Amino acid sequence: MASTMAQVLPDLDRRRGRRRKRRTGTDPFARRTYPLWFHLPASLLYVVLFAVPTFASLYFSLTRWTLFDVTFIGLDNFVQFFQDPQLSQSLVHTLIYAVVTSGAKVVLGFALALLLTSNLIGRGYLRAVTFFPVLVSTIGVGLTFKVLLDPFDGVVNQALAALGIAGPGWLTDPNLALLSVALVDVWKGLGIATLIYIAGIVAIPQEYFEAARVDGAGAWTVFRSIIFPLSWPATGTVIILSLIGGLRSFDLIWAMTKGGPGFSSDVVASVIYKQYQAGFYGLSTAGNVVLFVIVAAIMIPLASYIGRRGVES
Repeated sequence: MASTMAQVLPDLDRRRGRRRKRRTGTDPFARRTYPLWFHLPASLLYVVLFAVPTFASLYFSLTRWTLFDVTFIGLDNFVQFFQDPQLSQSLVHTLIYAVVTSGAKVVLGFALALLLTSNLIGRGYLRAVTFFPVLVSTIGVGLTFKVLLDPFDGVVNQALAALGIAGPGWLTDPNLALLSVALVDVWKGLGIATLIYIAGIVAIPQEYFEAARVDGAGAWTVFRSIIFPLSWPATGTVIILSLIGGLRSFDLIWAMTKGGPGFSSDVVASVIYKQYQAGFYGLSTAGNVVLFVIVAAIMIPLASYIGRRGVES
């Protein structure tokens, strides 16, 4: 009996000690596992809203499917997608569109941010006006500019005609259609780029500017040595967001040109949508997977480079 009690008492002491550690927060295991519970809600949302749809898309891209029937066909959808003569042209258009829109947003956004962080009269009002296009529906912007850029009755060409200039077919000329839509995209998204740059410039410590004034540095020296390098995090953010938006752009292009005239302003997303409209659901799903891979292949190395450059600077 005494030996049994001698065995039981240490076990009770150990259990009491573990419970005491849990209550007081001194148990190392409890300290490691407790924070993990806070990740559970976000993990569930990630699985439901991202992981499951992603794997479902990968599966359906390997099938010929409708709402009532699914037939597994392997990689046939991808083979057919890459044999589409519109694809190579739409890939080039997508890259041109993304580079033009992101480059213009970086340059113009930086210039506007410099202007709107200076001692300018009505600075707050001008900031609001610059950001206003971001709040407008993309489809509404597209339809509005489709009317404004009409080659015959559009306000833009009528204004040019009043100056004695023959306006071009902004959306009907195959050589101008894609760039015209890109310029509208820049006008609509410039407010976001400007806002990011304003935040980046305002976040620069004032001590740098005070030291530059003491040293007698001019405006160009301040821009080149302080504002430009220390705004690199904002520049990286604008580049990444603009490129992702440009590579995935669809709604503005569809509202203004529907990929026309002909296929001159078709991008990958519009080709995918046309296949969906034609009832090739598996083929359009495969196209979405291809677009996802293209965006990831471009953005992951670029984001890594921007991150390293930001650390070095």
